[in-house]
Amino acid sequence: MRSNFELLAPGGDIESIKAAIVAGANAIYCGLDNFNARNRATNITFEDLNGIVRVAHQRDCKIFLTLNIMILESEIPAVIRLLNKLVNTKIDGVILQDLGLFHLIKQHFPTLDIHASTQVNSHNEGQILFMGQLNASRVNLSRELNIKEIKHLAQFGHQHNVLMEVFVHGSYCIGFSGLCYISSAKNGNSGNRGRCSQPCRDQYQTTAVGKDYPLNMKDNSAFSNLEALADAGVYSLKVEGRIKKSHYVYTVVDNWSRQLDNYCNQKPLLADTRELYTVFNRDFSNSYLMGDINKAMFIDNPRDNSVDHFALIADAKSETAIQAVKQKLYDDKTTIIQTVEERIADLDISLLALELTIIGQVGQPLVIRVTTPLQQFEVVSTSLLRQSENTVLDSDCFEKRFRSLNNGEYLLTPMNLTQLADNVVVPFKELTMMRDQITCVLNGDQPLVEPFELPKAVRAPQPALTASLSVLIANPADIDAVSQPNTAVYYQLPEAMAMEGLKLVSLFQQNPHLVPWFPAILIGDNYQAAVTFLEQVKPSRIVTNNSGVGYAAHQLGLEWVAGPQMNISNGLSLECLQQEFGCVGAFISNEIKRSQIKPITVPTGFEVYYSIYHPMMLLMSRQCLFHQTVGCKKKRFDDKCLRKCDKSASIINLTEASFVVDKQRGDHNALYNPENFLNLDIVAEVKDKFTGFMVDLRDIKTDTQVTVTKAELTTLFNQYLVVNNELTRSEIEAAIIGHTCNQYTKGL
Repeated sequence: MRSNFELLAPGGDIESIKAAIVAGANAIYCGLDNFNARNRATNITFEDLNGIVRVAHQRDCKIFLTLNIMILESEIPAVIRLLNKLVNTKIDGVILQDLGLFHLIKQHFPTLDIHASTQVNSHNEGQILFMGQLNASRVNLSRELNIKEIKHLAQFGHQHNVLMEVFVHGSYCIGFSGLCYISSAKNGNSGNRGRCSQPCRDQYQTTAVGKDYPLNMKDNSAFSNLEALADAGVYSLKVEGRIKKSHYVYTVVDNWSRQLDNYCNQKPLLADTRELYTVFNRDFSNSYLMGDINKAMFIDNPRDNSVDHFALIADAKSETAIQAVKQKLYDDKTTIIQTVEERIADLDISLLALELTIIGQVGQPLVIRVTTPLQQFEVVSTSLLRQSENTVLDSDCFEKRFRSLNNGEYLLTPMNLTQLADNVVVPFKELTMMRDQITCVLNGDQPLVEPFELPKAVRAPQPALTASLSVLIANPADIDAVSQPNTAVYYQLPEAMAMEGLKLVSLFQQNPHLVPWFPAILIGDNYQAAVTFLEQVKPSRIVTNNSGVGYAAHQLGLEWVAGPQMNISNGLSLECLQQEFGCVGAFISNEIKRSQIKPITVPTGFEVYYSIYHPMMLLMSRQCLFHQTVGCKKKRFDDKCLRKCDKSASIINLTEASFVVDKQRGDHNALYNPENFLNLDIVAEVKDKFTGFMVDLRDIKTDTQVTVTKAELTTLFNQYLVVNNELTRSEIEAAIIGHTCNQYTKGL
């Protein structure tokens, strides 16, 4: 049955949305002008939304609205105003990233269906439970998962009433979604705000293995894997492409729709992919899905691969032959564009005319006949009309009380009062009741939800805080050096937790003052190993960048702090963590600046932290980044690579800026900024908000040079937190050669 699946299509503009509808999409995700993670898409206005929903619903297609970015404190009133309007539309759900928005909608807009965005980066059982507790009915899984991992989570989700959504076609990202900061660090265009400038697609200086685009991956296509996805229990098959044109959306959705129909009707699956190669592509790979993470997933060309693909098939080598291929492609695309234009021509999203005919005589009830292109009905007053010489029912009276029916879906035409007696009246409260009745019927017999207003935060006097220092390390040899009075020592656990679980348990049992620091990525057995670690060690406190570990800690009654990679940027998120999951504290995102940090409302008794010194991770990848840079003997990245590989390299872009490729033993590949982040300004500027500041002294091989020992550097930072004077600041800046504070300067 096709109802067992949902084909979810992208809608970056009105034409693409219409194209997806006529091509057979079961649902479309689209964004408004703001608060969505594709600011480069044209997007739609709120005035367009109701018409789009109406047309989609007429074709049994749902509309999901993307609100999938980090929200700043100053934006909360605006997002509440938007939600107050959305809750009275017929949209089928909202797609979210920000924890504060999850919390807000669960508490105050429970009729809105919630989906967890790919930006949340969900890849383990704990994260499914975490999202489920926030009322998410479905979760978009990480693009990097293989079919075995997907099947496990889909079955787990079914047991907990959470459906799984998987990207099946479109762009691959080189980095885990939500954890990619390269665009933010490079030019202030954060991917977590929908402004990614895709520096991963940029040209770099030719690498040692001859690659000019070392971070550029082929596109994802699981077109031949529908049976495996169905067997896994995946519900929603998601096509990426909100910045793609309508002919692309039509072609991809049409092919996938026919593929789904064949599967559901037990017909042979389509194998012909010519149409998919006709529209924009960077060639295709399904290697993440197949669990075969290999170097063939890269392509040294970020532009459209269509000509190269068909030239290869036709063995076209001469200029004349290649020109013929280009002409054929041009003609085929022109045909698609014309087909789309013809098929969407009748889809009208304009406002519907709303006619009110007012009827009544003295001694009779007032009748309002409502006529739209879709329906006609009447509402009747409970009181009888009576003669009046003073205030009477006239066109001005009706205009004043019924103009709210111009609500983005309907356009109120001049009212017809020819069947209403002169100089009559009913109590005006009756008019209000009749207007609400009309609104309810027009809204599908659903009464309007009253607007919610966030209570003004009462800022109780906060006790003066003396911010403490915490130090992050990842080497047992550093424990003694950084263990100083009033200094918390965080110890980073590997992403390959299953690799050395017993060794880690022993380390923490021997050093009970260590605070476990959990990474953002914990997939499969590595997540289970993390939970086992919590059960065996029972640490008094943890810091985690993975919400699944936070959920597990809460279930075990352990204190936990949300790490900086959970992208916290507003007080509602802090409230969510505290109220929903018993979280005791959180790091504020390093992507936001002073003016965006200061207004954040901190819940009573909640701790707030900030990292003032660290290597700047720009992205983390499940791919091997050495295949494209310095080369690697292994053809594919596997669990052995994750456990054992320890390597470093660099890439340089065309403006001479370098980036560090670093792989720590037990962790995934990562890309780092050449200069470490150092922000001493915040200690003086926003010190009263923070419980503590952290310095990251892990051995990440960036270009930053540190001229003192880790013990000496820890001492300097401790002194600076206490005295905050220029002398100590100068000593720190002299000890750390090469640093940047751009993110704090630019903000989101």
